Amino acid sequence: MQSFKIGSKTVGQKAKCFVIGEVALAHDGSLGAAHAFIDVIADAGADAVKFQMHIAEAEGTTEEKFRVKIFPQDATRQDYWRRTSFTEEQWRGLKEHTDKRELIFLSSPFSVEALYLLLKIGVAAWKVGSGETSNLPLLEAIADTKLPVLLSTGMSTWKEVDEAVYFFKSKKTPLLLYQCTNRYPCPPEHLGLNIIAEYQKRYEIPVGLSDHSGKVCAGIAAHALGACSLEVHVTFHRKCFGPDVPASLTPEELKELVDSIRFLERAYTNPVNKEKEAADLENVRALFMKSIVPSRDLSKGSVLQASDLSYKKPAKGIPAKDYTQLIGKKIKRDIQKDKFLSWEDIEET
Repeated sequence: MQSFKIGSKTVGQKAKCFVIGEVALAHDGSLGAAHAFIDVIADAGADAVKFQMHIAEAEGTTEEKFRVKIFPQDATRQDYWRRTSFTEEQWRGLKEHTDKRELIFLSSPFSVEALYLLLKIGVAAWKVGSGETSNLPLLEAIADTKLPVLLSTGMSTWKEVDEAVYFFKSKKTPLLLYQCTNRYPCPPEHLGLNIIAEYQKRYEIPVGLSDHSGKVCAGIAAHALGACSLEVHVTFHRKCFGPDVPASLTPEELKELVDSIRFLERAYTNPVNKEKEAADLENVRALFMKSIVPSRDLSKGSVLQASDLSYKKPAKGIPAKDYTQLIGKKIKRDIQKDKFLSWEDIEET
């Protein structure tokens, strides 16, 4: 399956690059900030906004150590999830706001319980985080919904990616696979841009890049290499607090990324006929190309030498490329310096 629909958007080959602005938990539990992220992502021209849905009791235990020392008000990771979560009504408000801004609403579920809540709110596709690639119970519940899947692979082995891809293929689930590296920020030597082509060849499905580099150029390069979707984290400002900030783009950078992708898409889809382009630029050619003029005043009957010739704009006489045909030829009349030579000025031999 080389392309499929996510809401009103086509994703895959020969479709516009599907750009997702990833909020994740950058809102830090502020509902107002979450709504503001929707606006800046829409203003940047992205196609979708993505959040994360964590239900503390369904996802982890008190033994989880990930990022527990970053936020001083949270004694455990579960405390962080509870503090940054929204009610079902609040999620519905975020979904409605997203719809009004003509974005696709996405949110990654990190438990089956989160998936069921998101089904009630309404999603057009599932974004599966890198840590869930081998979570078969969640993948089975996702497949049962018949919605498209965007699958990240930031910490997976080839065997694990094979198993996840073949699972969704067996369920006939529309699938896009993201090359991803779970380093925040991701240095260039770990981006794995080469894997985009490897995924395309190995699985014959749409492939994208879920980027944590914090650099606009990474997404542009991925698109040039065939990525048909980009997912990038977004931050309001480089001075914001949070562990994902160094791996994120600012609103201005996100707009630069989207604008660059759309510019390149116009270039890719409009191949240039070199001869026609040159013909269309005939007036410009005349301005910039050079013709042959005498380097000094010449008398009738002078035999032209290389030292007698100069090459100057505009192009309105004998082209500079033909200068060898003039060497050793006589001229029929007096010609002043810098007056364009024509073939009528040259005696035939």
